[in-house]
Amino acid sequence: MKVLLPDESPVQDLIERRRRLGQDLYDEMWDGVYHVAAAPRWEHSDVQARVVGLLLELAGPRDLRAGGPFNLGEPHDFRVPDAGLVDAGTAGAWVARARLVVEVLSPGDETFDKLDFYATRVDELLVVDPDGPVRCYLANAGEMVETLRSAVLGFDVAEIAKRLGLS
Repeated sequence: MKVLLPDESPVQDLIERRRRLGQDLYDEMWDGVYHVAAAPRWEHSDVQARVVGLLLELAGPRDLRAGGPFNLGEPHDFRVPDAGLVDAGTAGAWVARARLVVEVLSPGDETFDKLDFYATRVDELLVVDPDGPVRCYLANAGEMVETLRSAVLGFDVAEIAKRLGLS
């Protein structure tokens, strides 16, 4: 759900309540427009855990840190990928840039609407469908271009799907 936030809005009470209750973990701000996101369905959460496990396994030898979800961007324009890899030494509430982010698809989510944002903030995006394929996109000249191989992970998408138990 998208919510446009004027400076004084009754919606602010709802947002503050979501924050107090810890319900805003996946909420995002898209250039000043608040996007409310519910916690993921079980299939999503299960795949997300497997993704983080794979990233943790691969991060150390590449001098990267794995984790997720996290705030990618800045306070008034950020997305919350399900997982990602950042350079060692990255810290703080806001991560300006990531080497790789992962979006696990859920019904009706906005993953593909985020491609332009990711093209300026990440080297690579993996889109994992719990019921379908793994897709890989490389940032190239301000666009995300689909590819069959992850340059960051060093595997093709079929191998990534296999390692995640999706093939």
